[in-house]
Amino acid sequence: MAFGKKTELSEIVIKAPNYKELPITIVGTAPYVCNDLTPGGEAGLKGGMEGPKPDKPSKAKRPPKDFDGDYKGSMHTDVDHGWVGIPAAALRSAMIRACSTCGVEMTKAKQCFFVLADGIDRREKPLVKITKGKPERFDSVVKNSNGSTDVRARARFATGWECNLRIQYDADMFSETTVANLILRAGISVGVGAGRPFSSQSAGCGWGTFTIKNLKTKETAA
Repeated sequence: MAFGKKTELSEIVIKAPNYKELPITIVGTAPYVCNDLTPGGEAGLKGGMEGPKPDKPSKAKRPPKDFDGDYKGSMHTDVDHGWVGIPAAALRSAMIRACSTCGVEMTKAKQCFFVLADGIDRREKPLVKITKGKPERFDSVVKNSNGSTDVRARARFATGWECNLRIQYDADMFSETTVANLILRAGISVGVGAGRPFSSQSAGCGWGTFTIKNLKTKETAA
């Protein structure tokens, strides 16, 4: 090999992004139960982190629970217009998780599609508006992470709730049909909100599932 001789480098060509937008309306096949951290729960969490640690566990009586406050606080509400929505990240995460059952690497899927937001909540989380359905208070018995039993009040949207999704996807990696089929899989096997089928802490309660509205099987079947 001769040293000092100049070698010609081939030009690196990067193709321009080819992202497209797919509008799809989803409809709930089960109730959607909101699961935002309430202001009271957030304050208690921060207080436990910021305050001094007691030498012995406190046996003080717990203050009365504000069930109505917890119900209202469980909702992801748009800060500008007051409507209730679903975190865009939750819907996107459901699609990414569904990829694992289709042979698509989740790390690659994260780069290929995004759920566009309609607004933001008080923590600046992007939201997708729930366009059909009204929240109702729903009290249920739950198990806390420490094994204790609790009664939690949350907002619930009855079966038939709807959202208009706008999916931005890499058209060089996925087709419209593939994106639609992925949403179907996410709605059946993953879901969104509390009690969804795929949860890191439980097998779910059968809540938070959805499908595509006015689904035409021939158009979405791969």
